[in-house]
Amino acid sequence: MLPRRDFLRQALAGTGALIAPALVLGQVSGERPPPATGCAVLNPRNRVPVSIIIDDSTCLVNLNRFAMPQFNDTFDGANRVYQRNWREWPVEIPDAFIREFSDWATEAGVKGKFSIVPFPACVGRLDRGLPGWSQQQLKDSLELVRTGMMPRWDIHPEMITHTRVIDLSTGQPYQDFSPRFMENWEWTTGRSVDEIAAYIAYALRILRDVGLPCEGITTPGGFGNRALPQLAQASGEALRDVFKAEIPHYFRHLIDQGSEPVTPRVEYAQNLSGADPRCVVSMIACTGDWTGGWDCTEPAGADKFITADGKGGRLVEVIERGEPALLLAHWTGVYWNGRKLGLEIFREVVRRLHARFDNLEWMKLSEIARYWAARELTQIAVQPNGVQFTAPYSCPGFTVKVNTPNSRPPVVTSGPAGTIQRLQAVFRPGELKSGTWHQVNDGIMASFDLPRGLTMLRWD
Repeated sequence: MLPRRDFLRQALAGTGALIAPALVLGQVSGERPPPATGCAVLNPRNRVPVSIIIDDSTCLVNLNRFAMPQFNDTFDGANRVYQRNWREWPVEIPDAFIREFSDWATEAGVKGKFSIVPFPACVGRLDRGLPGWSQQQLKDSLELVRTGMMPRWDIHPEMITHTRVIDLSTGQPYQDFSPRFMENWEWTTGRSVDEIAAYIAYALRILRDVGLPCEGITTPGGFGNRALPQLAQASGEALRDVFKAEIPHYFRHLIDQGSEPVTPRVEYAQNLSGADPRCVVSMIACTGDWTGGWDCTEPAGADKFITADGKGGRLVEVIERGEPALLLAHWTGVYWNGRKLGLEIFREVVRRLHARFDNLEWMKLSEIARYWAARELTQIAVQPNGVQFTAPYSCPGFTVKVNTPNSRPPVVTSGPAGTIQRLQAVFRPGELKSGTWHQVNDGIMASFDLPRGLTMLRWD
């Protein structure tokens, strides 16, 4: 299983083409409102979003203990990456570890995304049973995810099995286990939007049936790598179909070095002024998996994320640019065969982040996706007495900077009834939260809950 960054660099391997990240990641943006003059949308509450992305996680099953031999079979033993002694790895990542991780994340204020693979490595389906575990153990594990993780973590399927492709007509894996019928590799190549959407929807329905709602999906390995437009559209269609997701998002891409922006991509936006606006948001991780990897290799360590003095590391680069910093890890590496090496690295990374920065906002991927959709798709018109916003989506903590000599306290008027909210002044930009404003030399900053439809920020 190649790291995500290598999939990006090898997207058109064999064609002789050199592909820049921007070209690999580029999708159809869709509709956009005209650019605004005199009003800029800032980060939420004028803070930098931060989030942790956990891949390869599920209930009870230590996914890659079972995936490793399947990957090895796919390449007929020719790839040494898949010849680790997986028999030494534990069968289970226990619920006690989810509790420990969840308790730490809650105490530290951390949020993010947690995959739940619905049919992990073909061991068993979460809606029907896991051989080797009792139904009560599975029930308890699912309840732990609902109560312990979901308040602060989005749940994503990482397709159906993360290994072999399932025949949707039978619910069983295809006999062919070559790369053409492995989720991580070539199955999506040449597939239509409808075919990929049906496959994603199958995974989503399993999670729906065990009470795990989703607004986004994660791709396993190279799933969709040579079908990026189809993947983006299929993700949106499947999430809207199964969960009625208003702003679907997906995690496919990683850029762990360089100056290429890692801001979310709002794609396929349409019908912005209609009753059913649509878009899909691509979330981009900014770090490699430096916590121990999917295959429990030795971790690169905390310094790759942020150095002990807080002056270096990938996260410092991204945060200082003001871009969302989405950290990547794999659940098997976080647990690291019971040694918990990845968790200890995360403890130190988060401690260093909080010591270095006072302008971070921990957010779930769905929260970041909503903010970026509102940021890019809301029409903004500066008028003599204020600013008018026409929003296809609601957004809490919507934060703007308006260039104006007016220093009177602003009010927000919204809705058919003209509901008025008077914003409260704060003394520093770092104190901004929804319902407040701050005076700056060339204007004001204001943060408020933006409803769908027409809203006016004005001065009485």
